[in-house]
Amino acid sequence: MQELRDKYLSAVADVTDEAALEEIRLAALGKKGEISLKMRELGKMTPEERQTTGKALNVLKDEIDAALRAKKAALADAALDARLREEWLDVTLPGRPRRQGTIHPVSQVMDEVTAIFADMGFAVAEGPQIEDDWHNFDALNIAPEHPARQEHDTFFMHRDEGDNRPPHVLRTHTSPVQIRAMLEQGAPIRVIAPGRVYRMDMDQTHTPMFHQVEGLAIGKDISMANLKWVLEEFCKAFFEVDGVELRFRASHFPFTEPSAEVDIRCSWEGGSLKIGEGDDWMEILGSGMVHPKVLQSAGIDPNEWQGFAFGIGIDRLAMLKYGIPDLRAFFESDLRWLKHYGFSALDLPTVAGGLSR
Repeated sequence: MQELRDKYLSAVADVTDEAALEEIRLAALGKKGEISLKMRELGKMTPEERQTTGKALNVLKDEIDAALRAKKAALADAALDARLREEWLDVTLPGRPRRQGTIHPVSQVMDEVTAIFADMGFAVAEGPQIEDDWHNFDALNIAPEHPARQEHDTFFMHRDEGDNRPPHVLRTHTSPVQIRAMLEQGAPIRVIAPGRVYRMDMDQTHTPMFHQVEGLAIGKDISMANLKWVLEEFCKAFFEVDGVELRFRASHFPFTEPSAEVDIRCSWEGGSLKIGEGDDWMEILGSGMVHPKVLQSAGIDPNEWQGFAFGIGIDRLAMLKYGIPDLRAFFESDLRWLKHYGFSALDLPTVAGGLSR
C-alpha cells in the first residue's frame, strides 16, 4: 500500500499539465487502474483480511483522489495566471463611443414643416390612410369621370363578391383630412395635414407612396394675398434664406377656384441649386381658394366663409433642400442611396450656403 501511495502521490506532485494528470488518474483509479484491480481482489480474501485491506484501499483511494483534484485546481490557476500576464486589459481606458442613428431626411423635413406652420398658427390634423370614395373624391368636387378616380391612377381596395359598400381607396392626397377637420371643427379653421399618400406612379421623381403636407385656412376675409404671404414666409423659413420671390400661374384643381401653381425663383449655376436668386423658376406646390362646393360638402356656408388651401410634396422639399435628385435615396436600398448622395445613415443632414452642393 505504501509503495502505491508514494508512487502516485509523487507522480501527481511532479505533473505539469492536465493531460498527464488525467493519465495518472486512469492508471491509479480507472477501471483497469492499479488500485481498482486491488479492490477486485478483496473477494478472494478472508473476512478479517477483507476488512483490514479494504479499509486501507479506501483510504489510499481517497488520498490519491484528493491529490488529483488539488493538482487539477492548481494547474488551472497557473494557466489562468499565465493568460492574465499575456492578455492583460486596461480597465481604466474609456469606453468606445457608439455612433447613434439620426432621423430620416423625410421625417426631418416633415418635422421642420410642421414647426414652421405651427409658428403661423396652424394646427396639425390627421386622418385615415384608407379613405372612402366620398371623402377622397366627392367631397373635394372631383367628378366621377376624373382620371384620378380610375384604377390606372388610384389604388382601390379589394371587394369580395356581394360586398356593396362604397369603394375605399388608399388616399391619393391628404385633402380628405381637411374635409374631416372642417366637418368636425367648422369655421374658422387653420390646419395642416401631413402624411403618406398613394398613387399609381413610379419614376425617378415619383413613387407609389410618398408624403404630402396640405394646408387649409378658412375665415371671413381670407384672400389670395394671405395665401401668398403664408407661402413666402414658409419658403424663407424652410430654405433658410432672407428673401424669396414666388410666381403664381393659373391652373386648375377641382377643389380650388381660382387655382394656381406656385413657382419659386432660383439659380442652377454650376449644377448647384440656390433659392431666392437667379433667373430660373421652379414649381414647388399647388394652391388656390377653396371651391364653394368643397365648403358646402364640409358643412360650411360659402356665402359667409372663404379660405385658401395648398399642397406640398414633403419628399420633393427634402430633395430640394438637400440636393438629392433621385427619390431612390428615400425608398430603394435606402442606406446605399443616401450614402450615394452624401448622407450617412448616422449623420444629421445639414444645409450650407443655402441649397448649394
